[in-house]
Amino acid sequence: MYKTIVVGFDKSPSSRAAVIEAANWIKRHGGALYLVHAVFFDTEEFGIAPEQLDMRLKIGETICIESKEMVTAEFGIDAHYVLCEGEPPEVLAEVSEEKKADLIVLGTYGRRGFNRFLMGSVTAQTIMKASSDVLVVKKPCEECTGTYTSILVPFDGSEFSRKALERACQLSKIDGAEITVLYVIPRYEEMIDFFKTDSIKNSLQEEARKIVSAAVSYAEIQKVIPKTEIAEGHAADRIVETAQKLNIDLIAMGSHGYHGMSKALMGSTTERVIMTAGCPILIVR
Repeated sequence: MYKTIVVGFDKSPSSRAAVIEAANWIKRHGGALYLVHAVFFDTEEFGIAPEQLDMRLKIGETICIESKEMVTAEFGIDAHYVLCEGEPPEVLAEVSEEKKADLIVLGTYGRRGFNRFLMGSVTAQTIMKASSDVLVVKKPCEECTGTYTSILVPFDGSEFSRKALERACQLSKIDGAEITVLYVIPRYEEMIDFFKTDSIKNSLQEEARKIVSAAVSYAEIQKVIPKTEIAEGHAADRIVETAQKLNIDLIAMGSHGYHGMSKALMGSTTERVIMTAGCPILIVR
């Protein structure tokens, strides 16, 4: 399924978790693993102290070599490394394209900013620029096994959510993961200020059942029988709550908007899920 994996690595604990998650996958299923380290280039900074660039490149090369050796020693697999100048999102997208990668794997934190989440920076921009799926790993290194036993798929009937469901079904066939399809009934009254009558409530419930039924039928074509959940409220909050309630270990989402919007929802549903969920999130192209 994923035969060529690119991992963004900067020696932070979360990026190490990303490497371990990817290495476990390659060990079990085969494929090529590329560890990518980007040295941020700032013309003004290096103009004042140009020797800093060479120093950072040397440090980066040391990080790459150590990481490659760690992967070989701990997992018994080969790994390649790529050291580049530039902004991490651009570098990751370009290397992924060049290597024809199926998947980019990232941790949720980076060395820039240390304990702050990098949405609006490396993680968000990589998701928006990448042409491949992106896995955001959100768990300690010791819990990274590269396997998933329970997958939650937020589904709204859009093409993007169908692709996420298809990918989840593929993963289910590999690891025997249980899939749960979730549809969140939106609170339209908060968006357009209308009074929700019993008739409207029943209509929304019926629409939800139809959408969930369509998801089940689509999964059955893939020879997978999913469980289903229907919730109501803000999509991101219900997705995260459902993942916690069901002890989900992977959320698979489409790369574009929940409820059929035609733009990437970084800054909205997708970003909020990545920021608040306690498990890895797979963004499917």
